[in-house]
Amino acid sequence: MEIRVTRDTMSDIYFDALRIRNQVFVKEQGVPYELEVGNALEEASSVHFVLYDDGLAKGTVRLLADLDEKKALIQRMAILKEARGHGYATLLINRLIEFAKESKLNKLELHAQLSAKGLYSKHGFNEVGQIFEEAGIQHIQMERTDFGN
Repeated sequence: MEIRVTRDTMSDIYFDALRIRNQVFVKEQGVPYELEVGNALEEASSVHFVLYDDGLAKGTVRLLADLDEKKALIQRMAILKEARGHGYATLLINRLIEFAKESKLNKLELHAQLSAKGLYSKHGFNEVGQIFEEAGIQHIQMERTDFGN
């Protein structure tokens, strides 16, 4: 099992991330494709993480970092339906936390779907603000600030 990281939107890693996101968000959850991959600048500015098991892409997440502000926004966490329940999301979150420490970030933020709130809470993320709707799905903003930098 390995997690590959890229900023290259022409790489196979990035295309694997898009394939997973299309399957989970567009096909499974009904998010319009234009909302899912509509901002080319955000795509190109993000760090894309893809988890592979036996050479097959199983999950992905992207990180949109603001290094001047020493914070980053976790976005597009997706695990293929048939790959859920194997701890892949935890491995990706742990890699994001490691990346935050390496990059000397002070804060990781995210908009968690309510169904995933518990997963992020287990990893030290706290709720901030009220429940809101994004792409027709209820979310809650969460953040983590304790990286020991």
